Amino acid sequence: MRFLPALTRAAALGAATILAATALTACGDDTSSDAAGNPYGLAQPGVLRAGTLTDAPPNVYLKDGRFTGFDNDLLTAVASKLGLKVEFVGTDFSALLSQVNNRKFDVGSSSITITEARKKTVDFGNGYDFGYFGLDVPAGSPITGFDQLAGKRVVVVQGTVQDDYATGEQLNPVRVPDYNGAINQLKAGTADAWIAPAEIGEKSAADSNGKITVAAKQLSPAPTAYAVAKGGDKLREALNKGLDEVIADGTWSRLQAQYYPGRPVPADFHPGSGSVTVPAAASASASASAAS
Repeated sequence: MRFLPALTRAAALGAATILAATALTACGDDTSSDAAGNPYGLAQPGVLRAGTLTDAPPNVYLKDGRFTGFDNDLLTAVASKLGLKVEFVGTDFSALLSQVNNRKFDVGSSSITITEARKKTVDFGNGYDFGYFGLDVPAGSPITGFDQLAGKRVVVVQGTVQDDYATGEQLNPVRVPDYNGAINQLKAGTADAWIAPAEIGEKSAADSNGKITVAAKQLSPAPTAYAVAKGGDKLREALNKGLDEVIADGTWSRLQAQYYPGRPVPADFHPGSGSVTVPAAASASASASAAS
């Protein structure tokens, strides 16, 4: 009879051990389930939260309350290949990369040129577009080229590759938070020139009622890509795979023709991994016409 308390205690300890093991197993199952339901580590499973801009057509902008433009429409197509819905949120470019790395956004979509400096903050997918620097000036300006900017009041959007260029050329640029700020400086005559993404600069000039003209443009030194947080390899690899798929099925070419009609693609530029065939421009134009 004296052995009964000891046996009872032993049975209780055994039961506790079994319960603990069961609990650990259950926790392991939850983790596996979470990974299966959210393989890319998104803030909200199934939803790709994208930080973008509202004022940079034809790349990224708002139209009738909807985020659109080449970059955003392309991202929506890529996300669809992954079974994801995109939720766009407007922000300033100067804050975008840090917001991506802090995981406020799953991805940054804003014609972000890949640079070594930016690689210290975020990781980049494969390049999906190329671009040119544009030089916008007030109507009647004597400035006709980038080599005439020394000593001039040059405006740039803070944190952009155009900012990097102007700083590297020791132009001591005036930095503004967004493209509207740069346009307003030119219209008001408080800036002599604006170094802009060429397509954005061209559209801004066309919409200025003759107050702004494009003086020159030159090819940007690196491609643009979507940005993800450091270490977000699964999402980055998935976006790369989806990008190759929308290149192969003609979506990339169709959007190029839609947003940049007549713009030639440099011979040495290969979007995505470079391993897929890009449909011919004629096919892209025909697709764009059919979609109109």
